[in-house]
Amino acid sequence: MDISIRRALPAEYETLGDITARAYLDDGLLTYGEDDPYLARLRDVAGRAAAAEVLVAVLGDGRVVGGVTFAAPGSALCDIARADEAEFRMLAVAREGRGRGAGEALVRACVDRARALEGVRRLVLSTTPDMPAAHRIYERLGFVRSPERDWEPVPELGLLTYGLAL
Repeated sequence: MDISIRRALPAEYETLGDITARAYLDDGLLTYGEDDPYLARLRDVAGRAAAAEVLVAVLGDGRVVGGVTFAAPGSALCDIARADEAEFRMLAVAREGRGRGAGEALVRACVDRARALEGVRRLVLSTTPDMPAAHRIYERLGFVRSPERDWEPVPELGLLTYGLAL
C-alpha cells in the first residue's frame, strides 16, 4: 500500500477531525460516547494545527486515512513533555487504513521530526490501556513504558506513558 505522510492541509481538517473522532468512538475510547467533552477536541484539527504540527497519512489515490499531532517542546499541546522532549497525540487511523502501515508511518514521522529538533532528547506519548494495537507499534519502534509518568487527566481516566530516547 502506497502511503505518504505530510502536513495536513486546511481543506483536510474536517476529514481528519471526523477520522479521529470516529476512531475514538468506534474503539470505545470515550467514556461518555457521543456526549464526551473530549470529542470536540478530537474534531478540532484547526485548533491543533495552530499550536502544533498536524500530519496526515494519505493513500496513493489522495485519500486521507489517518493523522497525528506532533507537539514540539513548549507547545500548548504538550501534556507530559519536559523541556527536552517532544510529544505526539491523537494518533488515529480510519478503518480502511488499519493494518496497512499508516499508524506506524505516522509514528515514524513524529520520531523523525523529534530527532530533527535541536536539544530534543526524547519523544513521549500518553495512551489508554485499551489501545493494544497502538502499543504494539510503539514497542516495535523502540518506545519503552514509563509507568512513573502515568497520569489521570480527569478522574478515573488513567493514561499509560511511553518514551523513546533519541
